[in-house]
Order: sequence, then structure tokens, then C-alpha cells
Amino acid sequence: MNLAQTVFGAEFQNPVLLASGTAGYGRELDGVVELDALGGIVTKAVTLEPRSGNPPLRAAEYWAGMLNSIGLANVGLDAFRAGKLPWLRQRLRHARILVNVAGSTVADYVGVVDGLDGEDGFVGYELNVSCPNVKEGGAAFCARADLLAEVVGAVRRRTARPLVVKLAPNLPDMAATARVAVDAGADGLTLINTFPGLLFDVDDRRAVLGAGTGGVSGPGVLPMGVYSVWRASQAVDVPIIGVGGIRSGDDAVQYLLAGADLVQIGTATFGDPRAAERVLNELRRYGRRHRIDHVRELVGAGTVHGGNH
Repeated sequence: MNLAQTVFGAEFQNPVLLASGTAGYGRELDGVVELDALGGIVTKAVTLEPRSGNPPLRAAEYWAGMLNSIGLANVGLDAFRAGKLPWLRQRLRHARILVNVAGSTVADYVGVVDGLDGEDGFVGYELNVSCPNVKEGGAAFCARADLLAEVVGAVRRRTARPLVVKLAPNLPDMAATARVAVDAGADGLTLINTFPGLLFDVDDRRAVLGAGTGGVSGPGVLPMGVYSVWRASQAVDVPIIGVGGIRSGDDAVQYLLAGADLVQIGTATFGDPRAAERVLNELRRYGRRHRIDHVRELVGAGTVHGGNH
């Protein structure tokens, strides 16, 4: 199966990317996984100023996945531009790079993009407008159509690079929100971010995470992610990146059948740093087993009986 395709005006050698926040800035997994054999990497979030993030405990496992509240901890724009991006640019010759951008205000997003747009070595931006792990900004941009249109439109006016907007899963109408993002200038969508969640230590009755609530990810969210991609793909005609709960090649195929062009591996990487390579190899075997010539044959090929839910 030919896995290469042109998405966002760039050639992706395969559809398997590492998700933002799960592989740092790439160097953290270098030598463990062959980064340049993947389709790409989405960097850890970049904000205008450095962020120390939320207090510990920041991550906790549960039977169906993980609850985390990192709080967008990152080195900030200046350190990313001076050290992280040059390393990625030098190290990756084939894997494509998307820079995840986050902020608390519209000006924050614009500032990061203004600060990076003159640099080379990356394809475009993934706008994180849906993180549930910060008290300000984050999910608010995606929960309100006017704020979503404002932030996407503001960034759109500052760059000609592809803009991929990462949406929350817990929206009243995924199709309508997808249309708002695309109408405001999004070139693509990433679906989904984590679900808001809360767990307690049943012995001391305190929240297990230092920040209290966090984001739910892992195998348990797979059907919700696939559903969100399917709904959005019916509403807009832009590339979609599917993410949430992927642990195997078959999981990746689920997203492709729903309408995703690319997929991201996130939580699985914590348990198995080579998960993305394994998913890629299993995807190849799926293609051989089903005698598929090109991965594009799978995109949107799933059949859903009974109409919309």
C-alpha cells in the first residue's frame, strides 16, 4: 500500500504522526523511535512566554487510559525558536513538522505565529484552541463560535502557512464548530483533544491530580474520536487529522475510514515509546492483507447505516 500523500501542500511519506505533548520537541524520543521514518511530528505546545505548568501530580492512569493536567508547560517562543526548532530542522529530512500553538488571548496566538513565521523547517501550525488543562483561554476559544472565529481569523491574517485547528470533543455540535473554524480560515482540523475529567483517590478523598481536573485520553476515547472525525468530514471539505486512543494499525484505520487523512499517536507513546512505528508497520500489513494500492482508498470509505446521530 502506497502510504504517501500530499496534505496541506506538503508530501507526507505516511499518515502516522506523533501528537503534541506526547513526544516533547522530538529530541526526547530521538534514538528510541526513528523519527524521520514517521509521517511527522507535532511539537509540544509553544506559548508566547515560558510556562511552568500545573502543580504535580500531573498524570494518572486509570483502566481505560490516562488523566493529565500538564498545564501547557513549555519553553516559550524564544527558546523554541533558538534551540528546539533548529534541532528539528536539522534532524528531520522526511518527517513533516507542525508547530502546536497555544495561548490565553488572541494576541498570544498571533504573537507566537508572528515570531515563527519567518523561520523555515516546518509545514504549518496546529492551533490548540481546546486544551482543558488551563483555567484561562484554552477550551473557551473552541466552545464559543465568536471566539473561535476571532482567533482563527486573526492568525489567518498573519500567515500564509497552513492552519490546522485542534478542536475539543465535548462540543454541542461538532459539524457546526468545524464549519466555523474553516469559514474563519482553517486549512484543516485535528480531532480530538482530550475530554475534561476528574478522578479521586478513594482513600484520602482528594483529586488525584494536583490541579484537580484534567484531560482524559487513551483507548477509552477511540469511538468518540472516530465519531467526531466522521461528523466533521460530513460538514467541511478540508484535511482532517484524527487523534485519540490509537494503539494499533486497526485503530488508525478506524480514523481513516471516518474521513481522516492523517492520524496522530499520543497516549500510547507513554506506555510504548515505539508505538507510532508499530502502528505504521501494522498499517502496512493491513494494506497488504486487504490488497489496497493506496492509503487514499481508505479515507472516508467507512459506511454508516441509519444516518446521523
